[in-house]
Amino acid sequence: MSKRRSNTFTRFFEDIIDDTKDFVDDLIDRAKDVETDVKDAARKVVDDDEKDSKEAPSADAASLAAQLAELRAKLDELTALQTKVPAGK
Repeated sequence: MSKRRSNTFTRFFEDIIDDTKDFVDDLIDRAKDVETDVKDAARKVVDDDEKDSKEAPSADAASLAAQLAELRAKLDELTALQTKVPAGK
């Protein structure tokens, strides 16, 4: 860093304005980063929700199919037992 020739009143304001510009530029850059991060996070949440909504019906359908298979097996078992028992007893 070199020393300045004079430390005038206008130089003082010039330094304040330059520092303020740098500060505002940094704030804007951080705001852009936050905005991008928020958009990415929102996009991920929406994508995850879409995946969940697409996967849930297939999982529900598989669960219902398994329960239906169990009921059919029990019904077949009861039908087989009923045919073994003589009528009238």
